[in-house]
Amino acid sequence: MSNVKSKNIKHRAYRFSLQIINLVKDFPQKRIYRIFSDQLLRAATSIGANLIEAKSSSSKRDFIRFYEIALKSCNETIYWLCLLKDGGLVGEEKLKPSIEEAIEISKMIVQAY
Repeated sequence: MSNVKSKNIKHRAYRFSLQIINLVKDFPQKRIYRIFSDQLLRAATSIGANLIEAKSSSSKRDFIRFYEIALKSCNETIYWLCLLKDGGLVGEEKLKPSIEEAIEISKMIVQAY
């Protein structure tokens, strides 16, 4: 994978993590929102963290493993965002950009390894 593509994915994953942080910080302080925000933050921030870990991997196999984990975290993020939307907890208009971005990042990850 080219260094430019790798940097672009990592940068995009970082910006996406910030997008999710901004999304959940406005959630009401009810228990259900705390549970969702915790799970969503863990999954979304794991994407970029695993891409960074891949950079310092000691083997091609290790590199691929970190990209696979990042992809799984991205898919989990999409799951939590769709649950929020389909469960009526957050409006579709507020979640649609995050869902679309997570799908794009997952496509980039798949193409990268």
